[in-house]
Amino acid sequence: MALHEKDMIRENLLDDVYASASLAHSLPKYRIPDTEQDPRHAYSVVHDELMLDGNSRQNLATFCQTWSEPEVHSLMDECMDKNMIDKDEYPQTAEIESRCVHMLAELWNSPEAANTIGCSTTGSSEAAMLAGLAMKWKWRAKRKAEAKSIDKPNMICGPVQICWHKFARYWDIELREIPMERDRLIMSPEEVLKRCDENTIGVVPTLGVTFTCQYEPVKAVADALDKLQADTGLDVPMHVDGASGGFLAPFCSPDLVWDFRIPRVKSINSSGHKFGLSPLGVGWVVWREKEDLPEDLVFHVNYLGGDMIDFALNFSRPGGSIVAQYYNFLRLGKDGYRKIHTACYETAEFLANEIEKLGPFEIIYNGQMDAGIPALCWKLKDQEAEGYTLYDFANALRSRGWQVPAYSMPANRQDLVIQRILVRHGVSRDLAVLLLKDMKRSLDFFEKHPDHASLAAEEASGFMH
Repeated sequence: MALHEKDMIRENLLDDVYASASLAHSLPKYRIPDTEQDPRHAYSVVHDELMLDGNSRQNLATFCQTWSEPEVHSLMDECMDKNMIDKDEYPQTAEIESRCVHMLAELWNSPEAANTIGCSTTGSSEAAMLAGLAMKWKWRAKRKAEAKSIDKPNMICGPVQICWHKFARYWDIELREIPMERDRLIMSPEEVLKRCDENTIGVVPTLGVTFTCQYEPVKAVADALDKLQADTGLDVPMHVDGASGGFLAPFCSPDLVWDFRIPRVKSINSSGHKFGLSPLGVGWVVWREKEDLPEDLVFHVNYLGGDMIDFALNFSRPGGSIVAQYYNFLRLGKDGYRKIHTACYETAEFLANEIEKLGPFEIIYNGQMDAGIPALCWKLKDQEAEGYTLYDFANALRSRGWQVPAYSMPANRQDLVIQRILVRHGVSRDLAVLLLKDMKRSLDFFEKHPDHASLAAEEASGFMH
């Protein structure tokens, strides 16, 4: 390239981005451009498109973290090139992952926290599937040893998030999901026992049900299974889906017995990027003892430099979220987590009280600390009398940027439509007050426009996890 041509490029670098020749025309959207672009121009194109996304801080549907300290951003940048699966090349990242596993084992009262086994995953869905596979493998080995059929495994759960439906379909397991009935919207010991048989690989209570945010009664279910074993000899293990509650109950409800203090609980999964306060995406699964993870599920890999064990569904993964998790453990300690989550619970209860005062709504769950996660949900007292639906209300709030999902419940309460708010780290009391003002503004609009056409459920803002 001639010297004068290089000078022309230098001059172009000083041009205003939006006055550049390359941005005077639309770039192709579904094929790779033929020529390279100035990095400032390419960045501006992508950046401008992302402006059309919702504001994540106003997304009160998501369980995931939308705010992090500046130090977390720095650590994520520093770890962008670290492939955590390559434990020979990045031994300290592997060591940090191992430390987190043991910290969680201690937090969840493992009888041998120093010697237990677990791993990080891309999220609690992958962690749940690993735990489910371990239960199936253990059940299958036991059945083979007894020379019995292994054709019809089943798993019992309450109203669950879609990951368990995926697990059951992908690994050919009958999912015995306990339906909701009348005012019972979660699992109960009686309903669990109705569904147990010799083909049950495990019972999975959820510590923070997706639909209502309530804790399912882990200890009561375990006690019922203990009695079942005493009466019939049937020994059914448990896995606790602590996707949300696993990072809440230990800090805010330490006397609530749901974890490895219950001998029947063989494994626990949780999301680091939810109430673990780590950025997307990291989850964790920990087994009570090494024997609870069948050796058949563990692979040995040596082509990355050393002999490494691997028992995740994914392989290459970024290490940043794991490192950020460790940072949070060191930075916050148990007191810090307790303070943050307690503030979230208090804001949830504040919102529940204020929303109930608005008049049309009946609170189903109010964010009570020992009963569920920092969240709240409600229904309309009388939809016909109000003349609008919760889908209408959700859509009106969306016009101000708020994502407050309205959705119908699963079987057998599809008739019940509720609305839900998740209070995460970063949802301040001031932000809650702004939301309440917009709620009142939306209700005033409905009152002034009684002929407002109701939106069909499929056209309104739906359920988001």
